[in-house]
Amino acid sequence: MFGLGAIGLIIYVFTIFDVVSGKFTNPNDKLIWVVIVVLVPLVGAILWFLIGRGKRI
Repeated sequence: MFGLGAIGLIIYVFTIFDVVSGKFTNPNDKLIWVVIVVLVPLVGAILWFLIGRGKRI
């Protein structure tokens, strides 16, 4: 069980790092994605990889 928690934490941290280090055309997009990923971790990470990564420059 600990392994699954560690993997989830690594994915969560990587997602936040990926959002913060990304460049967006609108600076508000970065803030919105950070809020989504922080407030809804699992769904936010999935949405980021499915939708958000394509919105970067």
